[in-house]
Amino acid sequence: MTKTGSRMKRIRIRIAYDGTDYCGFQLQPGVPTVEGELNRALSALLKEEIHVTGASRTDSGVHASGNVAVFDTDASIPPEKYPFALIPFLPEDIRVTEGAEVESCWHPRKQNCVKTYEYTFSCGPVEDPLMRRFASYSRFIPDDGAMREAAAYLIGEHDFTSFANPSSQILMEGGSAVRNIYSVNIETAPGGAGVILRIRICGNGFLYNMVRIIAGTLMNAGTGLWTPDRVREALEARDRAAAGPTAEARGLRLCEIRYV
Repeated sequence: MTKTGSRMKRIRIRIAYDGTDYCGFQLQPGVPTVEGELNRALSALLKEEIHVTGASRTDSGVHASGNVAVFDTDASIPPEKYPFALIPFLPEDIRVTEGAEVESCWHPRKQNCVKTYEYTFSCGPVEDPLMRRFASYSRFIPDDGAMREAAAYLIGEHDFTSFANPSSQILMEGGSAVRNIYSVNIETAPGGAGVILRIRICGNGFLYNMVRIIAGTLMNAGTGLWTPDRVREALEARDRAAAGPTAEARGLRLCEIRYV
């Protein structure tokens, strides 16, 4: 029931989290999830039952610095105060970084947006222990030039069936696997006993496991298992078996969702 003199508002929040100890974003019974922690924290803060709606249902072990969610409340807390008000109610590995009021019909999964993901590999003879929660390990130092050549085939609008988990709900329901990749940037920097390699991918949307399959495929090119042009062949095949392996969840981070 709405309090006398109050107005129901829709609040949009941005969320950052270390996904290591969570079974993904989406609420699931009996296991820890980011959505469950947000619901619990907001309900405790606002003294009303809150259920958030998330923009991206990141998988178990995947991290985020810019996921988005909304919830409805008649509380009088200014939206920009939520990042600070929620600190005592959230575990240390989840933080709300931004709050704003949006229109009551605004939905985080029904707006045009640009999503940016980053996949990180720790590469070298010995794994960097400081990266173990946030990077997949490879004992090979890849040829980043070959990876850039391979990545160029992915830029633009394509059918990415080869780079999606076949159990993706969209594919199982006969939906389109066409997505537009705007950019793929590959950078290396010294790290541990080798290098830290980051693959940053920007696009209008991604299929289930798509970024992790792209990361595993590009690493095949970087380590010489594949020639770069085999990525083009995999894309044209429209067959999951034609692409490379699915890289580990721990290396993936949702960086940003920008609404346009």
